[in-house]
Amino acid sequence: NRGTSIAEEVAPGLVELGVMLPYSPLHHLLLESAPGFPPALVMTSGNFSEEPIATTNESALERLGPLADAFLLHDRDIHIRCDDSVVRALEDHILPLRRSRGYAPYPVPLPFIVPPLLAAGAELKNTFCLARDKNAFMSQHIGDLSNYDALQSYEHSIEHLGRLFRVQPQLIAHDAHPDYLATRFAVRRAEAEHLPHIAVQHHHAHLAACLAEHKFPADQQAIGIIFDGTGLGPDGAIWGGEVLIGGYGGFHRFAHLRYTPLPGGDAATLKPYRVALAHLWAAGIEWEADLAPLQASDNQEQNVIQQQLEKRLNAPYTSSMGRLFDAVASLVGVLQTVTYEAQAAIWLEATADPNEEGAYPFDVAAQENCIAIDPAPIFHAILSDIRSKVPVPTISARFHNGVALLIGDLCQAARQQTGQQTVALSGGVFQNTTLLQKTVPLLIHAGFRVLTHQIVPPNDGGLALGQAAVAAYMIQHP
Repeated sequence: NRGTSIAEEVAPGLVELGVMLPYSPLHHLLLESAPGFPPALVMTSGNFSEEPIATTNESALERLGPLADAFLLHDRDIHIRCDDSVVRALEDHILPLRRSRGYAPYPVPLPFIVPPLLAAGAELKNTFCLARDKNAFMSQHIGDLSNYDALQSYEHSIEHLGRLFRVQPQLIAHDAHPDYLATRFAVRRAEAEHLPHIAVQHHHAHLAACLAEHKFPADQQAIGIIFDGTGLGPDGAIWGGEVLIGGYGGFHRFAHLRYTPLPGGDAATLKPYRVALAHLWAAGIEWEADLAPLQASDNQEQNVIQQQLEKRLNAPYTSSMGRLFDAVASLVGVLQTVTYEAQAAIWLEATADPNEEGAYPFDVAAQENCIAIDPAPIFHAILSDIRSKVPVPTISARFHNGVALLIGDLCQAARQQTGQQTVALSGGVFQNTTLLQKTVPLLIHAGFRVLTHQIVPPNDGGLALGQAAVAAYMIQHP
């Protein structure tokens, strides 16, 4: 994205551009190379943010009229919505970020036979899974189930794929969060049809998804490094920086990021400076007025946040690695408010200096049944570098390097305690190819077998595959 003729407003803050090739005759006509034609076209989906794609000419004209200066209409009806797939290149394979057109619903082979089932998927980046025998039919990208139209599209797609692949579910799997719309749908359908339904913990599902796409044996366990933004833990906290030991049948929490209050709950995910202030507070670092998170907020908001942190008012505990990336992005001044999920972390990755070899340290301490990972030393080190005028790309790279070294150390500790040699990397944080390129060689050099996502996304778009594998194993091994 640097040194190109593409407008700066396209993918701002990023060093990569997504590129698509024409896959229909109409595309070839639009992209024809001829005098006067533009060298590139900028594409986006035919929908408002968080809404399903318009499927008829009439709805497109009505809903998108305020946005578009002109319409190119077609006489081919859209019966099933299907967004474009999105992948990143990683070494000699692809890293899927959105598995949809061109991939779904091509079956994912499973490591063991499963009964006919439906896995409802996640609340964000939703896909669902219908499975039978040794095939998992992952749906196209549905998206965020945040409005009525999206939920209608979700339910319609489930019925369509069920008919297409002749799957009449005898079992329904869903996330353990009771308030997710996908969970409510799953429970409601299970009760209406008198079917068993199984709640699968969010990060267990991430681990199982990575194992399942590699046909990992059902009777074995692995070390799961599951880093993402959010997922309800069995203790009621928001998990997201987890080291799990487990397989399809269950897991043990080996280590996690230290719990930090999240002031404002979900609202903090839109304002990374709130997360940064919470981490500074937890690390015992004074809120100095010239720091970027303080510059992004006024005194009144800072006072409210401080009260929330000290009195635990609407400030749920989180162990999220995704939120840690947000906090660092805010502290170094990369981004203070976001307009899309994980934007702060994505921009932070884009700034990292690929030639920097320094790394920030975490503090790792054994507790009763679990290792606690304290990021406080990282914030002290970053603050020192900020005061010393160290460039942001250097700080970003040192943070990424520190996370990679942390993963290596935790895997070594887990292997020493359990004997496990296989590591599965899953969760939305592992969309970060900079982190993967630092972590995977380190683990391989240490003698680990490393599993990364190549068929389904590491984000919540792959969650339904893990839900299906876990639920099928549990129903067969009560």
